[in-house]
Amino acid sequence: MIVTPIKTSVVHVNDDLIAHITKHIPTIADGSILVVTSKIVAFAEGRWVPKASARLKAKLVREESEWSMKTKYCWLSIKDGAILGSAGIDESNAHGGLVLLPKDSYESAKKIRDALRAYYGVKKLGVIITDSRLLPLRAGVVGIALGYAGFSGIREYRGSQDLNGRVMSYSRTDVADSLATAAVVVMGEGDECQPLAMIVDAPVEWVEEVDRKELYIDPREDVYAPLWRRVRSWGKVIGPRTKYSKRKKIGGNHE
Repeated sequence: MIVTPIKTSVVHVNDDLIAHITKHIPTIADGSILVVTSKIVAFAEGRWVPKASARLKAKLVREESEWSMKTKYCWLSIKDGAILGSAGIDESNAHGGLVLLPKDSYESAKKIRDALRAYYGVKKLGVIITDSRLLPLRAGVVGIALGYAGFSGIREYRGSQDLNGRVMSYSRTDVADSLATAAVVVMGEGDECQPLAMIVDAPVEWVEEVDRKELYIDPREDVYAPLWRRVRSWGKVIGPRTKYSKRKKIGGNHE
């Protein structure tokens, strides 16, 4: 598998994203995956607000989240089935304002794929819209696939046998996020101006329709669920008891 970052000109609010991509990518080989940072997708969709006060930013975080809780460093949010800092709202490389995540990253990925398949005349094409996230107890960010199209995002091993003939009960590979992380490593997080990347020879299963729920886990069934209920460090409770709710919380104990 080869991952190649693509340097482009700066994308501004309400720019034509497909025109921007085709301007910087003359050809795409059949069987490739195009990685697009969520920021330029959001710009193209007008998901940007001028520089806001801390109060307005907090309001936006709560509105964009399915669940949120303010912590020492940022808001922890659940959005689109993933834990993100501040619901993905970002001030870096945001043209002096705040850039939100795309409204529906799966739908955006599908639209980009449809347009590019027609433009380049390819049949097998994947698209991943990426953002960055933190992992528990790890410094630094990794990539996450907010939405994707054209390939299956998970590889199933449950029911198959390992090298010793043992039937596996839980093993699955998160293909979409693994590819997103590989791309984010080469795209960068600073002033690289590489919002696109091309992946070739990726070991994926090509599909026409993606199951957008295939990577989701009910928070109550998550392996980290005990941490969400009560966090202990050296015997001291450092986090409150929290409860996941699909209902948006504005105000109250989420202030």
